[in-house]
Amino acid sequence: MKSGAALVRRFLGALAEGSRDTPGVTRDAYGPGEQLAHDLSRREATALGCEVRTDAAGNLMMTFPGADRKAPCLMLGSHLDSVPHGGNYDGAAGVAAGLALVADLVAQGVQPAQDLIVVAFRAEEAAWFPVSYPGSEAMLGTLDPALLEAPHSRTGLTLAHHMRTAGFDPNAVRRGERQFDPARISAFIEVHIEQGPVLLGEGVPVGLVTAIAGGFRHTQARALGAWAHSGATPRRYRRDAVLAVADMAAGLDAAWDAIEAVGRSANITIGVVATDPALHGGSRVAGEVSFCLDIRSEFQQVLDDVRNDLRTLTTQIAERRGVAVELGPEFTWQIAQMDAALL
Repeated sequence: MKSGAALVRRFLGALAEGSRDTPGVTRDAYGPGEQLAHDLSRREATALGCEVRTDAAGNLMMTFPGADRKAPCLMLGSHLDSVPHGGNYDGAAGVAAGLALVADLVAQGVQPAQDLIVVAFRAEEAAWFPVSYPGSEAMLGTLDPALLEAPHSRTGLTLAHHMRTAGFDPNAVRRGERQFDPARISAFIEVHIEQGPVLLGEGVPVGLVTAIAGGFRHTQARALGAWAHSGATPRRYRRDAVLAVADMAAGLDAAWDAIEAVGRSANITIGVVATDPALHGGSRVAGEVSFCLDIRSEFQQVLDDVRNDLRTLTTQIAERRGVAVELGPEFTWQIAQMDAALL
């Protein structure tokens, strides 16, 4: 296994060096950081004798030929972009693992029974475009064409523009042209770092994912009360947006307790809470607070219950505080159960 281990060290080291953006790394989707990672992957795959191709959306497929070229393939891989100042191994570890497997097969002179395809998807991280998994969606011909007009978080230019500028074909994606037939895949395996503390905390070296949590997110939520002078406004006259969001947080935390009490799991996060710097002050009651909500669970009933809890909380807060809570657009994604045969 020395060949694979050496490839992993070399590949991840080159990625870290080429995309360093202290703290961490930055590999922007359809930008120079992500392209560097794809170029390094292509170089390693070509050296191993893989057949390499890039599809219309820029997804990179590196095929190590099997004995039966017509048999459904085994596909391994992940993504190579990162969030700003992200971790070097997020996504890249999955591509490195696939290439390492090929390197060890080559070193041992072993040809797999079917094609082994290592894939590097484009633009997995929603930090760059407000779209879920446009690379893999485009590969399967399922990306909503309207999402090609989604703006880049920094440039404001569209996903289609950045895709085209990087040398790919957004028009083919817009037409829904399937870049790879999923019927040709016997199994897909993604090696990934744990993005939490559980394995380390429990002293477990490897975890097997049984399901990917579904969820919903509100990124433009607001609590709307009234701005007031802190010294001149008695409590009974206040419509304090900060206290309204605090009530929301406390209510959701209580809902989380109830979920865990019946043996279910969820993750409930208020990741942003902000007042307007042009208006807020140490002697002002805040009249508006913007915040975001992120709700996840592998149980659909839990998601449905939390959504109902949110509706109840907004009504209660309006009655108690005189503050309207507007959740804004809801962004959702589905629960995905893993294939038990692979576990």
